Amino acid sequence: MKTVVWSKPESERAGTPLLVMMHGYGTDESRMVRLFDYLPSEFTCAAVRGPMVIGDDYGWFLLDYFLANDFADVISATNAVHTWINSVKGQHSSVSLFGYSQGMAMASTLLRLHPNDYTATVGLSGFVLNNELLSMSESFDAPPPFFWGRDKADLVINEDAIEYTGEWLNANTQLTARTYPGMGHAMCKAEMVDVSAFLRHYVLS
Repeated sequence: MKTVVWSKPESERAGTPLLVMMHGYGTDESRMVRLFDYLPSEFTCAAVRGPMVIGDDYGWFLLDYFLANDFADVISATNAVHTWINSVKGQHSSVSLFGYSQGMAMASTLLRLHPNDYTATVGLSGFVLNNELLSMSESFDAPPPFFWGRDKADLVINEDAIEYTGEWLNANTQLTARTYPGMGHAMCKAEMVDVSAFLRHYVLS
């Protein structure tokens, strides 16, 4: 990956659990960097920039209002992140995923394609891709821990996407689902408290 911002200097990363953080559509890694201080200090956080230029910002793959996408773009972006993770994971005790908005689609797709590589996954104000090819290829030995946080009144993620996401997460993961009224299409401090507790429980313990 061309741009990655780390929460720890390289000299302090060895043996720590890695949390790979992926931003939403039309923003950049700085959105994730702002969360570093709200997450467990035991983790090394890596905020990764999406490869696709969206105006003055970035994304992971092209997306329209209905969340339609080109699956080849999705796979290309996912493979790039996976290749980068493989290049750094050797110095870490585990790897977990964190995705906001479109980043949640990325995190859940990485989990579906490589279910044994990730200890825990966090998806916030986002969605899981409704894709037949992914559904045909996925198989989990055991339901992976997944945290899903959102505001039920979030207008950015449409109802069909929310319905499919809920069905998929309930069917395939060990789900911790939380809602935050009034948050909108965003993240909040109360949510970070719950995310931190989830990560401590499933990764650190």
